[in-house]
Amino acid sequence: MTPEYHVSSVAYLGGHCLRLTFADGLVGDVDLTAKLQGDVGPVFEPLRDETFFAQVVVDKELGTVVWPNGADLAPEVLHEQAVTPA
Repeated sequence: MTPEYHVSSVAYLGGHCLRLTFADGLVGDVDLTAKLQGDVGPVFEPLRDETFFAQVVVDKELGTVVWPNGADLAPEVLHEQAVTPA
């Protein structure tokens, strides 16, 4: 994982949207609604609930966002989506 893609801060914006700040200085909004559609598996299923999704934090060791159940997302994928929103 490239350190410049590490997430340094996260803000919950409502719904399934996050504002992320990356180590390279990029600040971008990411809407994860589409990623939580269909069969997402048992780890990501709880994230569909907006109250649970809002419990997102940054794990400094992993350099990405995580939720209380251990779900996390690859920071390079989040960085790419923040640069080129869907």
